[in-house]
This record gives sequence, C-alpha cells and structure tokens, in this order.
Amino acid sequence: MNHLLTVADAVATHARLHPHKLGARDSRRSLTFLQWHERATRLSAGLRELGLAKGDRVALLAYNCVEWMEMYAALARAGLVAVPINFRLTAPEIAYIAEHCEARAFIVQDDLLDRVTPLREELKTIAPRGWIHFSTAVPQAATPSGWQGYEALIGSVSPAALAAEVEDVRPADPCALMYTSGTTGRPKGAVRSHEGNTLIALATALEMGFTRHDTALLVMPMCHANSLYFSHTFTHLGATCVIDDRKSFDPEALLATLARERVTFTSLVPTHYIMMLALPAEVKARHDVGAVEKLMISSAPARRDTKLAILQHFRNGRLYELYGSTEAGWVTLLRPEEQIDRLGTVGREWAGSGAIRLLDAQGREVADGEVGELYSRTPYVFDGYWKNPEKTAEAFRGAWCSVGDMALRDADGYITLVDRKSNMIISGGENVYPSEVESILGTHPMIKDVAVIGVPHDKWGEAVEAVVVLHEGQATTEQEILQWCRSRMAGYKRPQAIRFVAETEMPRTATGKILHRVLRDRLAAQSHA
Repeated sequence: MNHLLTVADAVATHARLHPHKLGARDSRRSLTFLQWHERATRLSAGLRELGLAKGDRVALLAYNCVEWMEMYAALARAGLVAVPINFRLTAPEIAYIAEHCEARAFIVQDDLLDRVTPLREELKTIAPRGWIHFSTAVPQAATPSGWQGYEALIGSVSPAALAAEVEDVRPADPCALMYTSGTTGRPKGAVRSHEGNTLIALATALEMGFTRHDTALLVMPMCHANSLYFSHTFTHLGATCVIDDRKSFDPEALLATLARERVTFTSLVPTHYIMMLALPAEVKARHDVGAVEKLMISSAPARRDTKLAILQHFRNGRLYELYGSTEAGWVTLLRPEEQIDRLGTVGREWAGSGAIRLLDAQGREVADGEVGELYSRTPYVFDGYWKNPEKTAEAFRGAWCSVGDMALRDADGYITLVDRKSNMIISGGENVYPSEVESILGTHPMIKDVAVIGVPHDKWGEAVEAVVVLHEGQATTEQEILQWCRSRMAGYKRPQAIRFVAETEMPRTATGKILHRVLRDRLAAQSHA
C-alpha cells in the first residue's frame, strides 16, 4: 500500500529523532516535538472515542494559537478532515460552511463562542458530544455547559482508545477542506489531500532552501492556506514554528518577536511590511532582526519603494514574492535576485511545480505579451470542490487548473497578473469576491443594483467600495447602508464607501453584465480629475 508522510507522521518522526527540540510555540506555551506528538495522539484518540470516524469533517474556529498545530496533527493521525474557518466571518457565514461540509464536530476557541453558540440548534450534523471548547485565557476559562473541554478530552482519553489501531491514512485521502470566498456568492470547499499538502511542503523546502535549523514565524491566519502550507513545510523538516497569537497586527510587537525568537523566516502581506517600516527609526533600532534570512511577500502587489525598504531594514534577508491559490498551491515565484529587475511580475514557475499555460476563451495558448487565463499543472493541485462538480469542472482543462486569474507572459517566461476573471479584491491580504458582497447588498430593500469594486488604498492595498443603484423613489444614506452591512458580513468584506449612481451610469455588456473593470477605471479617473 502506498504511503506518504502526513503531518502527523512528521511530528511522530521528530518526536523520535529529537524529542526535546522546540517544535511549536505561541506567547502562552511551547511544545517540544515529543509533547506535540503525545498531545496530538491523545486528542486524536479522544475524537475517535466521541464516535468520529475516518473521513468525518471537523470544523475549527480559533484565532492564531499553538492549538492549531495540535489540531492539524491530531486530525491527520485519525484520518479526520480539518475544516478551518476564518475567524473574521459572521455567524451566518460560519453556519453555511459547517452545514455545507456536514461537520461532525466543531472545535471553538473561547473568544469565539458567541459566534457559534446561537448556531447549535441549526447545525444538525454535529454529533451530540462533538461541541468542543478550548480556552487561551490564563488561567483557562471554565468549559461552558453543553461543551466538551479540549484539555479534558486530551487528559481523560482511555488506555483502550490510545492503544486502538488507527485506520491507515492514504496519500489521496482528504486532509482539509479549505473554504474560499465564492465567485457565485457562496464559499467553495477546496479539497486538499495529504499527498498534495506534503508535496507542497517538500517543494517549498527544496525551492527556498529551508532546513531543520530554521525558525518560522507564522503571522498569517492559521485558517489560511499560506500558514497551512508553511507550517507543514517546517513541521516536515523538524524546524520550529512560532505562532503570532495577537488578535490584531502590532508592527512593533512583530519586530520584537522576530528579534527575541531569532526568527529566520516569515511570510507577510505588503500591508504588514508597510506598517512595520513606517515605525520611527528609534523604535526599529531597538530590535535586532539580523537572524532573518528569508522573507516572503504575497497576496497583493508590492511597490518598488516598499521592496527596497524591506531589503534595507532586513540587512541579512532575501526577499521572495509568490503567486498561488488554495486550489493550485504555489504557482509562481519571484526570486531574490529578480525583485527589482522584474518588478511588477510574480516571477516564473516554482521548481518542481509543473508548468504554466495562458489560454484564450477557446483554450488556445496565447502569444507572449497577450492576456490569457492562467492555468497551472502542479503535483499538489486540489482534488476539486466539495459537493460542487460543476465548479470543479470549470476549474480544470484536463490536468490544468485555473482559479480565473488573467495574466500575460513575457519572452523570458515572467508572469504579470493583469486582472481577475472574478474581479477578486485583495484587501489587507484577504480575498474578497465582489459577487459575494453584491449578493448580500442586493437583499437591502432599497437597492436595485450594485457593483462592488476594489479601489487603491495605501495601507490595505485595496479597499472595498460599493456602487449602488437605488429603486425608483427610494432614498437612503451611505452611513445607513454601511451600518446595515455590519451584522451581515465580515469586516474585511464590508464596503468602506458607498457611491450612489443612476442606473444609466452603470457600465454594462450587451447582455447586461456590469463591467467592473470599466467602472473601476471610470471612478479612478473621476478621483484624479
């Protein structure tokens, strides 16, 4: 039987090879590889004692904390499927994901219980004992009535459950369902296999030269593919992962952590770098970041001055920029020596990642310098969308996968992203799909039509803005609509501004579809007039 190391196998391996080495930590507690393995093993057994079986989905809702590392390893060991949920989502958005994946258990951090507790009656697939709570408070908060305590589950697992044979987990078995914001108004669950996640970890280590001597700082949300992929990379190597568990970004605290933990690598979005580099010189001088050897910047375009400032401050650091997706994994990489000479591109394909094609609407390869839809063929591509064969079929042309991004390639093979087929907005590193926000705004009784676009923002890269057509005879204010949005969508999705236009001012195709790009260009021209 074929077997490929899962992240649980990797933890177990390093628990044997160097049991007392620091494996993972946050600001509250640390885990050696042996402690990590023992706690993940007990959590895995405890979940099986609750009646969960291989293939069952387990929803996870938490801010960044070291428990994520335990949960990912425990679920992998048991053959359970992790469903990480973005902590920024509202209760209805959380309910949709938990229902859609038919979760059998739900593990929730104490600070987020208020989002989930009102949903308990409607989430029918969760097992009666499948509501699990953990506390990151010091001292830990008491377990609420009707919930299983995470620590109690780990501490009270029976000897029989620990000794029970674990069903073999195969490479092609699902490891995680990563829900991405949907271009049709609903998120889609991208099925990631153990094989895919292990291969992307190995490809990352190979291309970027990581070793077991590295220390990674994970700042991006642990529910995101970025932190999932990088955490698996360092776990497989037996390196150390430090989780930034602050609930809001603190640029000076980040510098202090980089210095104190002697971090050699971190992955950030441009907004993080801009905020950090904007600190006063005397503040930055307090923290020696000389241990940092590699830096990743991703999720949004970075300006030349930003990159130069990064390289100046991190004197020993080499800067990388990547483009990828939850579905395809890493697709392109702009390497350190290319950062300035190839500014504006996202580089060329990763070593070992496969190949890239740019296709027109008929599936024909476009010439260099022409815009086409970007397709990649990677060994770690996702297995399709959960319960959505139609969208899965749309994502593939044979073995080639696309998430709808439009790009062009120059004669040397460097890729420049031109637009997004789905008009996705990236605000502070978070993906926002206009159609999802539009579908919610469209339920407002006064709104007849709406287009959501991204507008340039110095801090967040892009800000979400809604262009609204009201029903005839209706009148409302920007503030009223902004307030109406507060309880209906996550903060990063909510429009920062509302523009009211007449129906005739909304640019459309001959078939009536709104031309988002034309609208963006028009509004940009007006703002500069």
